[in-house]
Amino acid sequence: MTGESLTGVGDARVEGDVKTLLERADAMRPLIESHAAEQETLGRLHDEVIEAFHEAGFFGISTPRELGGFELTPCESLELLARVSYADASTGWVLFATSGCTGLAGAFLGDDAVAELFAGDRLPIIAGQGTRPGTAVTEGDGYSLSGDWSFGSGIKHAGWTHNGGIVKETGEMKILVAPRPEAELTENWDVMGLRATGSIDYSMRDVHVPASFTQSATTVEPLRGGAYYTIGLVPLASLGHTGWALGVGRRLLDELQALVAEKTGRPGSVAESDAFQSAYADAEARLRAAQALVYEVWGRIEEKTTRGEALDVRDNTLLRLALVNTTWSTQAVAEFVYQWSGTTGLRSGIVQRFFRDTHAGTQHITSGPMVRAACGRELVGAAPNHEWQFLALREK
Repeated sequence: MTGESLTGVGDARVEGDVKTLLERADAMRPLIESHAAEQETLGRLHDEVIEAFHEAGFFGISTPRELGGFELTPCESLELLARVSYADASTGWVLFATSGCTGLAGAFLGDDAVAELFAGDRLPIIAGQGTRPGTAVTEGDGYSLSGDWSFGSGIKHAGWTHNGGIVKETGEMKILVAPRPEAELTENWDVMGLRATGSIDYSMRDVHVPASFTQSATTVEPLRGGAYYTIGLVPLASLGHTGWALGVGRRLLDELQALVAEKTGRPGSVAESDAFQSAYADAEARLRAAQALVYEVWGRIEEKTTRGEALDVRDNTLLRLALVNTTWSTQAVAEFVYQWSGTTGLRSGIVQRFFRDTHAGTQHITSGPMVRAACGRELVGAAPNHEWQFLALREK
């Protein structure tokens, strides 16, 4: 199934383009679905799913080509992540979280770090959290990192952790990559949805991180890779969340359509209800409108970065708005599907699981009310001479 890596590092890369990757995602769907319920109990992805991701090269979708990755464009990433999330929401979430962290490390960390991280026969899995940062104290050739982080999605599968930290001496926000065994994991992921993401808390105390294993959290100047990485950390993270929401919303509507079709002709079937038909049309339109905005925004970003142009404030506003809109459009779809699915949605199964996963996804900070309000301020012209700093608009 795999071929030799052109660089001699990373996964043994499979020949092919994004079409091939999408075909692999479709072929993998029965495997993902067969483990979806069990994964919730495990609190992590099944070993067979992780192995399949390695074999397909999925952990390298955001990794520079020179390191054995695929370095997909934003629109290609959206399509692949939506396809995997369609099969299972938790699985798609872990994929975008880990592949994104690995891609950032490959593009921005120093040469010594990359030589170590990407030296094996397979791409590394890196997972962790950049928000609620820890503290990095300058120490020798690097930093002493301490902190407590939440929501380490996929960390149980990772060999390395991706951690936000504020340098004590300067106040600079950095991303620091450290070996996962240095982290103490806390088994506290007792949640309503996205149970299989294993997004547990973790902590570190006085862990030495060499400077090569760090990057500025605000840099848009990659050391490796092309235009994809010049958009910066938050846009790259937003891209993953957006693809996830598109795939989850589509699966929910398709499940309801199949359920209704199965019951067509039976007495009392909702398929003959004008109210249901109108509501279904509205839900379909809302999801498709969200998708259209996503591809409009990210298509423009692709064009700009390909020309070597930096994102401006409005670009950053719109990509955040596209994510917020898609997340809450998918939540509205989930409410509609649950309402009309009857006892099917009440019982354990695909509809119930995706309903719970959707509502867990809405609680992520990237789709929170503060981001939506900041988007509105910028769009209405109430924030002149402001710029985006992570998820907030601040005066320059």
